[in-house]
Amino acid sequence: MDEPWRTIVTLLAGFGTGVLSGMFGVGGAVVSTPAIRALGATPLEGVGSTLPSIFPSAVSGSLRYYREGLIVWRVAFWTMLTGVVASVGGALLADTVPGDGHLLMILTAVLLGFTAYRTARPPKREPAPAAIGVSDPVGDLVEPTVDLVPPHSDGSHPATRRTEPWRLAGIGVGAGGLSGLLGVGGGILMVPAFLGLVRLTIKEAVATSLLCVGVLAIPGTITHALLGNIVWSFAIPLSIGVIPGAQVGAHLAIRSSDRALRLSVGIVLGAIAIVYAVGEILALA
Repeated sequence: MDEPWRTIVTLLAGFGTGVLSGMFGVGGAVVSTPAIRALGATPLEGVGSTLPSIFPSAVSGSLRYYREGLIVWRVAFWTMLTGVVASVGGALLADTVPGDGHLLMILTAVLLGFTAYRTARPPKREPAPAAIGVSDPVGDLVEPTVDLVPPHSDGSHPATRRTEPWRLAGIGVGAGGLSGLLGVGGGILMVPAFLGLVRLTIKEAVATSLLCVGVLAIPGTITHALLGNIVWSFAIPLSIGVIPGAQVGAHLAIRSSDRALRLSVGIVLGAIAIVYAVGEILALA
């Protein structure tokens, strides 16, 4: 494909990446990685070249969610604190995994399938206990360890948040490691973890994950750049295209009902997981 057309296709892939990132809080590389692989990037270049676009995408979408008050700052703080360090370790491990990057892509497909399943499941509900306030050294960035969430219209209560630092730090380590290793931003782990382990609502999970995704992508981007895994002719158009796309995705998520958003995440990510797995297995065969 000629260079001008390749740039145009990459820009379009960036826009689609931004929509997925803003709507589902997963970084969006699940679209951009196979797109640039089809345009000639190697598996490791596909991992590294998508990372620079994650930060502008996350900033664009997070600003929209911030205006709606959907970011849970305590969760974001503790997750990012450990995730930043883990993302460097993940990026350093990317070159050591056998299979010339194909196994990393298959692992990405497995994690996407897991995220699709966990996100599409209906949330568990429980009676709301009294809120328990705790002091914390990070001041106004934090909330009570057990949070009350406004009741539903039928009078029932959603499950209370579980925001202990150790729990959030563990999620950060896992998400950061995946961000550096797979170039997917870590959101494919954070969204189901925030839903199932922290008990955020689907919109809070997406919004908070997207903010974390942007921060966790920074050290991984630097590390992959130093390792020579970033092709900037792919990375720059992707980074431009994601900015308007993330605004569109965040707008769609905010306007959707919780049930519709859960099903959308499950269906879209599940379909992408199948395409990922089949393509990489055929490449290995």
